[in-house]
Amino acid sequence: MEAWRAPQAEVDALLAARHGDPFALLGPHPAPGGLVVRAFVPHAENLVVLPDGGAPVALVRRHDAGLFEGFVPGAALPFRYRLGARNAGGAWELDDPYRFGPTLGPLDDHLLVEGTHRRLHERLGAHAAMHEGVAGTRFAVWAPNAARVSLVAQFNDWDARRHPMRKRLDSGLWEIFIPGFGAGMAYKFAVMSHDGQEQPWKADPYGMAAELRPSTASLVADETPFAWTDAGFLARRAAVNSRRAAISIYEVHAPSWRRHPDGRFYSWDDLIGSLIPHVCWMGFTHLELMPVMEHPLDESWGYQPIGMHAPTARMGDPRGLMRFIDAAHAAGLGVILDWVPAHFPQDPHGLIRFDGGPLYEHPDPRRGFHAGWGTATFDFGRREVAAFLVSNALYWMGRFHADGLRVDAVSTMVHLDHGRAPGEWAPNPDGSTENHEAVAFLRRVNELVAEEHPGAAMIAEEATSFPGVSHPVERGGLGFQFKWNMGWMNDTLRYVKLDPIHRRWHHALVTFGLMYAWSEDFVLALSHDEVVHGKGSLLGRMPRGRSVDDWERFATLRAYFAFMWGHPGKKLVFMGAELAQWREWSEARELDWWLLQHPAHAGVQALMRELNLLYRAIPALHARDCEPEGFRWIDADDAERSTFTWLRFDGEGGPPAAVLCNFTPEPRRGIRIGLPRAGRWREVLNTDAACYGGSGEGNLGAVRAESIPHGGFPASAEVVLPPLATVWLLFDDDAEEDPGDAA
Repeated sequence: MEAWRAPQAEVDALLAARHGDPFALLGPHPAPGGLVVRAFVPHAENLVVLPDGGAPVALVRRHDAGLFEGFVPGAALPFRYRLGARNAGGAWELDDPYRFGPTLGPLDDHLLVEGTHRRLHERLGAHAAMHEGVAGTRFAVWAPNAARVSLVAQFNDWDARRHPMRKRLDSGLWEIFIPGFGAGMAYKFAVMSHDGQEQPWKADPYGMAAELRPSTASLVADETPFAWTDAGFLARRAAVNSRRAAISIYEVHAPSWRRHPDGRFYSWDDLIGSLIPHVCWMGFTHLELMPVMEHPLDESWGYQPIGMHAPTARMGDPRGLMRFIDAAHAAGLGVILDWVPAHFPQDPHGLIRFDGGPLYEHPDPRRGFHAGWGTATFDFGRREVAAFLVSNALYWMGRFHADGLRVDAVSTMVHLDHGRAPGEWAPNPDGSTENHEAVAFLRRVNELVAEEHPGAAMIAEEATSFPGVSHPVERGGLGFQFKWNMGWMNDTLRYVKLDPIHRRWHHALVTFGLMYAWSEDFVLALSHDEVVHGKGSLLGRMPRGRSVDDWERFATLRAYFAFMWGHPGKKLVFMGAELAQWREWSEARELDWWLLQHPAHAGVQALMRELNLLYRAIPALHARDCEPEGFRWIDADDAERSTFTWLRFDGEGGPPAAVLCNFTPEPRRGIRIGLPRAGRWREVLNTDAACYGGSGEGNLGAVRAESIPHGGFPASAEVVLPPLATVWLLFDDDAEEDPGDAA
């Protein structure tokens, strides 16, 4: 037997899909006097080597499964060739993947292990590429504890024997270049653990496209450069101080915003012509999309992501999302994406036990599993995992031009015990409960986003009093731009749910939020979480009973929205709030658009549009949202009449605004309020106006403040507070002021 023949044990291991170093067996290898070439080509009955510029050399069929080998005399590395195959059905040519060198280099290994690689999504995963002069796709995956990783795909009949990958020993990366195949190909990774156990086939953690559920394979994405047209928008975004900007966010679950008559989802291209014009007409500054990353279960709304780099196939191809964001930018809208770096589902084709044991999840189940959600939690202290998540955040900003990420479940990241029962978590050795590794990860990702994508906002959903969530990292904070104000949301919804007759006893539910309103830079969020799981819709949460009728429920909702828009903090509402839906939201159907044929519902929509337009147009209502000098109470203590009155300022000496709220059905007439300036105060908003469905009470367009001191102010005016209504007054600089104006 010739010396160059492969040992039978290696042949058997290859054909059993158990060979851990296939590049040591397959492809060209030096032998005395030439090269030996081995190839595994199932279905071929004959196989020849076709050298560049040389004569064909027949290979011997070593095994009926399709393993061939043969000697090419006089050949030397590097050796360029193709393979010619034949069977009873015909002949074909192919490039041998095992003749190609590595596509990754030592720097990739080093930066991955070090945890500092910011562009892992460009090096790992699947990427159509030219390699050694041949077009194909390079694949790379991290599985350091695997004994073997094979690429299984459409082109190789999902056969794990066909394309075992090369392992890079320094990093645990596995790679292979497949010539001749490009975008659109479905694939997975077949992983064998270190103890020889076959794992469920895995989707690509870095896959940039995925099959539509219930199929679970990754797809090679089309990476043709996209023709973005938003350079001007991004430049303006970078120049804006977001703390002093008007930010009003419309949160959207794209698959249920609208549906086609036959129940099909709208694609991103469908939404360009429908969602974007709607949000622009409504006056919002931003869209926030609930997670668009691929997820197995519709009912999870995207919060159980399994393809962190792949926009869900439910809405079309990934480039459709690029077209959508580019169109939003052309319309002046920012686009924020919900991002879920806290946890991931246990679906077997996902990250769970990726190479046979804990890899992406923390190995201690008290840190690597969240019983309340039934999910695995990331090991933030493992450098490669942190780099995976950092790269993912930068990927959505860079590749898709997202204007920010709303980071889900930050509370469960920074607290070891949050949402966990006794026995489900373990404290630090010193007894503390802060997850120091998660804190370090969040600080790093926020710093890098700020460095690489100026003006992009990182927004935290954080439900505890963890200090400094929106403070800069250099001052000891987490580095987010904003934090959702969950306390304000819970307190104020409890308040408006009360029968008006009882609100006097719960006045502090509204005023307490101003005790901490500037401890963080807040977003006031009425999100999807407030209209699901039996909570009912916002309108449905308004008080019910014999003493409260539907008119009062609509009036309370209108007053509450105007209270919110007049309150310090950026704004967010979930889709459907503008319709005043009666039904709780469900991801299984579109919004109840038919409600707009009824005046009461159309009135709420008209009001929300006006709130957005005024909020954006009046600097006093947004310029100092995050600074205490932008707010002053007029009267915080009128619990008996359930009224709240305050002032907003722009900090630049511009016209101040007064916000006056009456949360009882009794009109309050002739109430004197203190004001900082004498003169005309224009009534720019009244939620009791007939055009919104109200009773038409008000101040006839304006009030005049006189130089009569009241409540610590140099001027005052008598005002009407309509029933269950909020009124906004704006000082009119152009009107003639009283000679004694004390402003």
